[in-house]
Amino acid sequence: MHTTSYLLGIAAAVLTLVVVIELLRRRRLRERHAIWWVIAGSLAVLVSVFPSTLEFAAGFLGIEVPTNLVFFVAIAILFLVCLQHSSELTHLEARARDLVETIALVELRLQRVEAETASGLAEDKGNGGQD
Repeated sequence: MHTTSYLLGIAAAVLTLVVVIELLRRRRLRERHAIWWVIAGSLAVLVSVFPSTLEFAAGFLGIEVPTNLVFFVAIAILFLVCLQHSSELTHLEARARDLVETIALVELRLQRVEAETASGLAEDKGNGGQD
């Protein structure tokens, strides 16, 4: 491995972790969303600093080309991120539907109260305001 590609790998992995941590710090990314990115960034740093770990892991798992292990792990992490977002999206859609139904019921009750109030005021005017 050339020194340039070695240093570029380390820089990219560290940059990934720094960006994720900065997004967490600024509260632009929630912890539950960041976990997979932190795992991916940590693995990238580990493999970048110690490239022999990738070769060892690939050999241990019976994968002939270590780069294939990188692609497999990357695809697995992206799959888990998509699964997590799909789960949260489903939950938010259900919550939005519940909120829309609640708002519709509240608006219906408000219209009924306004109608009753308006008819009560009309009756008071018809009686001349006398009770």
